[in-house]
Amino acid sequence: MSDDKDDKQATQAQGEGFQFPCDYQVKAMGLDDGSFRDTVLEIVGNHCEKIEENKISCRGSANGKYLSVSVTIEAQSREQLDALYDELTAHDKVLMRL
Repeated sequence: MSDDKDDKQATQAQGEGFQFPCDYQVKAMGLDDGSFRDTVLEIVGNHCEKIEENKISCRGSANGKYLSVSVTIEAQSREQLDALYDELTAHDKVLMRL
């Protein structure tokens, strides 16, 4: 019975409500300068073993000035997500991340 309790505590410690590994969507928004998509994919790739092309989507703003890039990854841990979001936040081109 203590194994169930230990598993639950480990899951809570890893990320509130997440059980890893799990599919997780990362979204970043920035100016559509022609290379923003590649920038986001490079950052995500720094933290993930593989990115599947069918799990990438992009959407431009109504005026075409901004681009939203969404990538669904297989997250391995809360620490992985924290490191990924830290790198996205630190990049000049990323105006917002969700």
